[in-house]
Amino acid sequence: MTAPLRIATRQSALALWQAEHVAARLRAAHPGLSIELVPMTTRGDQITDRPLADIGGKGLFLKELEVAMLERHADIAVHSFKDVPMDLEPGFAIGAVLERADAADAFVSVHYARLDTLPQNARVGTSSLRRQAQLKALRPDLVALDLRGNVNTRLNKLDAGDYDAIVLACAGLDRLGLSARIRSRLDAPAWLPAAAQGAIAVEQRAGDARAADLLAPLHDADTARCVAAERALTRHLQGNCQVPIAAFCIETEQGLHLNGLVGDAASGKLVRAQGEGARTAAEALGREVAEMLLALGAGVLLGR
Repeated sequence: MTAPLRIATRQSALALWQAEHVAARLRAAHPGLSIELVPMTTRGDQITDRPLADIGGKGLFLKELEVAMLERHADIAVHSFKDVPMDLEPGFAIGAVLERADAADAFVSVHYARLDTLPQNARVGTSSLRRQAQLKALRPDLVALDLRGNVNTRLNKLDAGDYDAIVLACAGLDRLGLSARIRSRLDAPAWLPAAAQGAIAVEQRAGDARAADLLAPLHDADTARCVAAERALTRHLQGNCQVPIAAFCIETEQGLHLNGLVGDAASGKLVRAQGEGARTAAEALGREVAEMLLALGAGVLLGR
């Protein structure tokens, strides 16, 4: 009997949805395949009273899942690709990138329909420095307050009156059946998302041929190209949770079009750049736009 494929996942509702989605796709591609979910709590889930930037970044959501794969308790792990560090730990590889969902950020509020209708000095919840920088640039009067926890926890805090509005990812709300909570979308290019936002990545042990073969039908080449450009930009700028960097790439008739941004959460200063490149040169395009940002002064915002 073929051994079941075990999927390591965080225990949040969104993470479990993503893992179940990957499981369903795998079952459709490989009828008869036995799949088991291995839910786990990561350090990033356990520490919710401090911003991610202060405790080590989004990589804290991966470590326990990778240990489970190394110790053969799991075969693959499912992640929101925006939470995956720019460089994986040795011994791991991305086996598949699924077709991207809505990459935009969502403006969520009980009483206000859009960012520009918030009253002066309104309280907006987000722990993302990228979102804080763009909020400050558009509305210097707004008070950005830290907001951690899973999607439902954040919505409950908003509903309790702790914030006048919060900013979340559209994809997460859509996947949880909470699209009605989106009052308005914060669209590119005026507002840029995190690199790879809206995409799901499946991680595997490097060299695991069985996992690679099973994951191959799930891979979406178009999404992978765009995400590769965004992540190359972030990597070239040595970006992490401590630096407000945004990137969004789309495919056009000419090839790839990439918008990038570096900001400062305290001042609201933003440096923007964009570029176009061939579909076969996604990472080169990311590095090129990163160099444009540096030439325009992004190095100062990056502390260089």
